[in-house]
Amino acid sequence: MDNLSRDLDRARGRRDALASEATTLAAQIAEIEARLSEEKKRRERERVLSEIELIKTRIKQAAGAFAPVVDGLSRAVESAAAVVPEARELNSFLVSVATEVDSVLDPLLRELDQRADAVRSGHAALDLPSSAVEAPPIELPKDTNERLLRFPAWLSRDKEADKKETAEKPHSTAA
Repeated sequence: MDNLSRDLDRARGRRDALASEATTLAAQIAEIEARLSEEKKRRERERVLSEIELIKTRIKQAAGAFAPVVDGLSRAVESAAAVVPEARELNSFLVSVATEVDSVLDPLLRELDQRADAVRSGHAALDLPSSAVEAPPIELPKDTNERLLRFPAWLSRDKEADKKETAEKPHSTAA
């Protein structure tokens, strides 16, 4: 009976020691998990901030490439207006596009800065679409004769195509 009592006391002592060790390990695991979670959040914030900076850089590069192209095209169109007066419409369009782009760039860049500040302070979601940074950087063409602006088909005013369509569909004047 004394042996059983001693065995029971030793078993209870080992149980208590293991329980204490398990509690200590659980606390250590919780602390490590919290640190890991914070590190993941910090890295994700850094990634999002880096991507926002990349977006801003791409916008500034594109704007820097856009302005000289519009200026050069506007000057060329102005020269063409001496021969084709309708070219002034294109020049007016170019000026309005350039003005509109210029008027929205600063607010857009400020909004990106505000989003970056919100990410830094932890008040913003860290979801950033991957397509936001996939586009390649803007490169200026090396050949100045290379066509810089390609207008979509709907914007083109191809008068030759209009003339061909008119010739192919004669108007019926039968009475």
